[in-house]
Order: sequence, then C-alpha cells, then structure tokens
Amino acid sequence: MNVIIILEHRFTRTPDGRVWTQTTFPYSFWLRYLKVFDRVTVVARVRDVPSVANDWQLADGDMISFAAVPNYLGPLQYLRKVFQVKQAVRNALGESDAVIIRAPSPLSGSMLPLLLGNNRPFAVEVVADPYDVFAPGSIDHPLRAFFRWSFTRNLRHVCNKAVAAMYVTKFALQQRYPCPNLSEGISDVVLPEQSIVAAPRPLAQKLDAATLVFIGTMSQLYKAPDILIKAVAVCVKGGLNIQLRMLGDGQYRGQLEDLAKAENVSDRVSFLGQLASGSAVQQQLDDADLFVLPSYQEGLPRAMVEAMARALPCLGTTVGGVPELLPSEDLVSPGDVEALARKIREIVTNPARMAQMSARNLETAREYRDEVLQERRTDFYRHVRSQTEVWLSAKKRGLLNSVPTCSEFGHQSSFKFWS
Repeated sequence: MNVIIILEHRFTRTPDGRVWTQTTFPYSFWLRYLKVFDRVTVVARVRDVPSVANDWQLADGDMISFAAVPNYLGPLQYLRKVFQVKQAVRNALGESDAVIIRAPSPLSGSMLPLLLGNNRPFAVEVVADPYDVFAPGSIDHPLRAFFRWSFTRNLRHVCNKAVAAMYVTKFALQQRYPCPNLSEGISDVVLPEQSIVAAPRPLAQKLDAATLVFIGTMSQLYKAPDILIKAVAVCVKGGLNIQLRMLGDGQYRGQLEDLAKAENVSDRVSFLGQLASGSAVQQQLDDADLFVLPSYQEGLPRAMVEAMARALPCLGTTVGGVPELLPSEDLVSPGDVEALARKIREIVTNPARMAQMSARNLETAREYRDEVLQERRTDFYRHVRSQTEVWLSAKKRGLLNSVPTCSEFGHQSSFKFWS
C-alpha cells in the first residue's frame, strides 16, 4: 500500500528531476513510513532551480517520490494559484492510498473535502499550533487575526475527523486540537545516537564573555529573533559581555540586521545564515554557552532538542511543547524583552546553574533517541494502514456508508507520550 503524505514545506527540484532539501525532511526522514507502507508519495510545494549547493540533501529516492504542488510563498501567491494547487493535490491521490496530513497545512484544505465526501479514513500528524503562529507580534500581516481564527478552526476540524492523530507534544496540542479516535503523543524529533554527547558540560568558572545561539526561520517573526536582539541590547547596556550568533535566513533578515544596528549591538550579533543540518549546526551549538529560543509558538522545537543533545543550557518561552522540555525556571513569557534579558543574565552569571541545566537537558534529550520512538511510531502507522484496508474492503463490498467508527474496531482513544 502506498501512503500519501501532505505537508507544508517547500522542496527544490533540479533539472535531473531529483528533489532536494536544505535542512529538514531528507530521504532518511521518510524511511520511517516504509516500515509499514510499500511506497511513499510526498505532496508538497516544489520549486525548480538549475542547481543546489553541495551541502543540500536529497529528499527523494528508492520508494520515495514527490507529487509537486506549484510553488507559492504567502497567502497572496497561494490565492493566485489556488486552482492549480487543488488540482495537483487531488491528482496525487490514488484510489487505494492511505493518507496522512502533517498539519497545519493549507494544502489539507484542498484534500479534505475529497476525503470526507468519500468517507475516506485519514490520519493527521500535528506538528505546530496556528493559534500561536498567528499570535499578536508573531506575524506581520493585516489579516493576521483572520488567519489565526481560520487556521485554528481548520486544524480542529481536521483532528476531529481523523481516524488517528499523532501529536509532537505530550499534552499541549492534544488539549487544543482533540481527536475523538486514536490519539498519541509521539515526538517528531529523531536524534541519532551520534548526535548525543556522552557527558554534561563540566562546572566552569564565571564566564568572561558568554555566547548565545539562536536557530530559527527569519521568513516570519514567530521565533521572535527581534525580541532576542532587543534583549541582548538590554544586557549589553547593563554591562553584560555577550555575543549572539543567529542561524537562519528569510525575508526579515535585513530588517533584523538593521535592528541590531539601531540597538547598537551590530558588533555583538552575528548573522550566520542558513546552515545545513548536521555537523555545521552541531559545531555552533558546541561553541555556545546558552541556546535561546524566545518563540511566540512552537510544537516541540527540534532545534532546542538538538541543542539539549549537545548538553547545552537552554532558555525558552511558555508556549506549545517547550514547557514539556524545560522547567519553569528556564522559561519566560513570549514577547517580554525585559524578562528575557533578566533571565539571560541570571543564567550566564551562574556557572553552577548552567552545569545543572546541562546535565538535565542531556538527560531529557536521551528520551528522543530514534530507537526509543520508532517502535511506537510504527504501531501508529500500522493502525492507519489497517483503517485504510477496512475502508477499501467496505468500498469493494458496497458497504461504505456503514463503515464502523474507530472505536467499533476495538481501538480505544488514548493519550500517551511515546518518548
């Protein structure tokens, strides 16, 4: 059985037809589905380019293919191409395919009416929270409030109609977007053993200069890089000797560079651009003293878990699944510059606390090793396949309207964290 995976990510295609990604969703990511399904078709935006850099990774390969959706960036471009997008999404769906939607995704709106109209089972993997994505301050768009209402409503609808839902958090996303059928908390973060350091960082003397590191998109501001720059400026004005390295890129990078100049910390903030995942990112994490992610929204932040795997002290905000990773004393409210600055100072001037954070974070990261999560994730996909097979059998026998619910097959709704 083939499985269709619908997600909101932009891939790149070279003239030879191969599909590439710079960071997330390389070929190795899709292998998890091949433990249950025979083939995988990824439905996502694809842009054509003449070539890619040497550090990009292949996303397609043996048994993994792509159904390209016309590339768009932002709501206006989506609206201009909406008919082509809908047609591409619907053309990708075969009569006997299983369907998994990685949400939130505008592409699900193109597929959902077709699925519901045929009483066709589908599963959802919830990886982010649109209610927080479109929170005040996180997105600069005149329709932000409408998008917040619309995307939140759509995700609740998708989860309510799914035969099974997988969430990247223990509790946060489940509570806001419940699924009445099989519901599981399974982290989407996969840590290979070699990415996890052997021991916590040792207790050091008081830092003469502290290095902070931020990893996140600059295509929008929901990771709050602007808040972090302002907090660094407050720290510097207060006499703290710190440097900030920012990994990521996007349309707001120039604006953020101007902000650093306006705050008189351009000599303290380094914009390193988009680095390929792997050793280049790990080196930056290893060289840093504190990872800071002051987001307005998160599911379960992959970058933070990867930083924890390097035994790096981390500072985050009270959103999404971040409180499931960090204790309350390592969290601040989103958008609060002064509170973030105070917390940075509080941490980097206390070597004993940093050593404790290092040990605690490393222990938490070990819960996200691939071998810990894979078996439970595979059970979830088996359930999705079995529900699709039941639907296909009922369709063949002309019993489609009498297909029983998930619970009638003996599957009880449950909330677990597969860690």
